Amino acid sequence: MNDNNDLLLEILTALPDPAFVLTESGRYAMTLGGTDTRYYHSGTQLLNLTLHDVMPATKADWFLKEIRRALQDQRLHILQYSLSDSEVKGLDGEPGPREELWFEASIQPISSLIDGERAVIWVARNITESHQLRLKLQQQAELDELTGTYNRRKLMEILRGQLSGFQRYKHPFALIILDVDYFKTINDRFGHLIGDEVLRRIAEHCGSGLREHDMLCRYGGEEFAAVLPHTSGTEAMRLAERLRDSIAKLDFADCARAPCTLSISAGISACRDDDREAETLLQRADEALYQAKGLGRNRVVANL
Repeated sequence: MNDNNDLLLEILTALPDPAFVLTESGRYAMTLGGTDTRYYHSGTQLLNLTLHDVMPATKADWFLKEIRRALQDQRLHILQYSLSDSEVKGLDGEPGPREELWFEASIQPISSLIDGERAVIWVARNITESHQLRLKLQQQAELDELTGTYNRRKLMEILRGQLSGFQRYKHPFALIILDVDYFKTINDRFGHLIGDEVLRRIAEHCGSGLREHDMLCRYGGEEFAAVLPHTSGTEAMRLAERLRDSIAKLDFADCARAPCTLSISAGISACRDDDREAETLLQRADEALYQAKGLGRNRVVANL
């Protein structure tokens, strides 16, 4: 019988992923597995400590909430969370990864009481690599490859989110569509590679001229769109004028290898009470942009 117990303990200790027996009060009653220091830190030093002994209160409270939820439902719970060595006391100098890690937890209630407490077994599988890959793929799906700004697909998602917030909470927002005037002449004169560099520079300049919570997107070709949360049409006009003025003062000689200045035209719309579709704001801003171009370019027109 002892041989069987020893074998069982050896098998559990050899589990590739760490497994913790955690009581309802948050005590580490048992730690097993997870001995590969490429992916995990040793959990042996946690034995008989509590979550609040080793983690910040907010993190420990979250773990406790999930433990008690699994115990209440009496079924397996699977969830994902992040954790770094800096959030767990006692890992200084211990072998193991130092970056923020992502885990998939399988939390299964245990039928037997441990020292008079209900408990769960919490198995943590390191999914950092797949999480990072998923984030990279998400970024690729949302970002414009040339300029690093959001793409048109993400623009529509942002606009619909802002419209929903306006309809529910009356949070104002505005939209700027700006177009580089006579951009075709840049491609014709200097070539498309220089044209691409000019677009990157304009995107970088516009991004630095916007506020932290504003969102810049490449609308298409040489057109960009800026979504401005909590912004009135008048405020958007002032911001667009600052961008127009500052871009007109830029000299792109370093990338064009010749004196080169540009201007932009911009159209502005702001959300109205009767707006029901994001496309409506785009249409109004587009109409204002074409009006700006018809008036001679290098100007801002609002269609509020």
